[in-house]
Amino acid sequence: MVSRKAGLDAVAALELIEPAIRAKKGRKYKNSGVLQFLKCKTIVVPTFMDFVRGGCAMSLMVAIDFTASNGDPRLPSSLHYCHPYQPNEYVQAIQSVGNVLAPYDADQRFPAWGFGAKVPPAHRVSHCFPLNCNPNSPEVYGAQGIMDAYLYSLGQVQLHGPTIFSQILSSAVHHVRSNIVTQRNQQYHILLIITDGVINDMQDAIDRIVEASDIPLSIVIVGVGGADFKMMHRLDADDDPLRSRSGKVMSRDIVQFVPLREFKSQTSAFSLAREVLAEIPDQVTSFMKSKGFTPNPPRQAPSQQQPVSSAPPYQPSGYAPYPTATPQHLQGQPPYPTSAPYATAFAASAPYPTASGPSAPPYPTGQ
Repeated sequence: MVSRKAGLDAVAALELIEPAIRAKKGRKYKNSGVLQFLKCKTIVVPTFMDFVRGGCAMSLMVAIDFTASNGDPRLPSSLHYCHPYQPNEYVQAIQSVGNVLAPYDADQRFPAWGFGAKVPPAHRVSHCFPLNCNPNSPEVYGAQGIMDAYLYSLGQVQLHGPTIFSQILSSAVHHVRSNIVTQRNQQYHILLIITDGVINDMQDAIDRIVEASDIPLSIVIVGVGGADFKMMHRLDADDDPLRSRSGKVMSRDIVQFVPLREFKSQTSAFSLAREVLAEIPDQVTSFMKSKGFTPNPPRQAPSQQQPVSSAPPYQPSGYAPYPTATPQHLQGQPPYPTSAPYATAFAASAPYPTASGPSAPPYPTGQ
């Protein structure tokens, strides 16, 4: 490099020194050139926690697989079998993710759906039904509410099939779009899908995921059981971005797939949660950057934090902690019958449909 002095317009200059040449020339050697900095700018790259401290709400949605491939819930071999003292794999996944994300949600209301089951009163197969059996309000209250609604729904529906993702994804996209995100009102959504096998609408699911890559949504798929999850790894799209039928390529990676069986030997739920949520921070910051959003000033911590239930997450609490048309969930008024099979799920009967079944559906029938 030609040696020259720093110009007057340079804010900084750095001499380039070659030790070998300096040793040879001695005192006559000055430098091998000057690197001039004409302009310097500090760029602050915000982190995930910067957005959270600024009030960005993390909203959780849950979808649970009720297809017949899970096995008869009455049998210990079923993935939905409810042991009195040991959580099944669905409960493990809900607990690991729900307990981590729930404290970041201000209103503690989480949409929760099921798919792949026959739902009363018509007993027709539904690929997207509310876990609380309340079609007017699929939200449940708190992480424990997800557990309670899951167990309640397990006692009302009949496992069937096939495994369809597209309707769940469409409901999630609709929910996210109904919440307008701005610089001041920042919000990000995470859809947790817990499933046991291969999906039967791969291209439809891909189309929905590509659409969802433009909105504040991440999709976490937890695979339970010992099925072949090759197709799920395709949805993960870490190396090969998904492409819709129209040819549109996903704008960013929003899917994370984790097989639960890889964490069987680990007793701590933290290990599963860490793996499941590993890509969320980058997905949040990439979306905010794409919209030109920056973190808001840190908010003052609330005086009272939402308490986390210490009760085992796989045991029903005896009342419905999710919101209904009126704020009855805060008054301890359940919007569904508390008689069998839900209230006695771990007493003398199992939480699955029987020949007798409940005498009336737990939601409005229009009659």
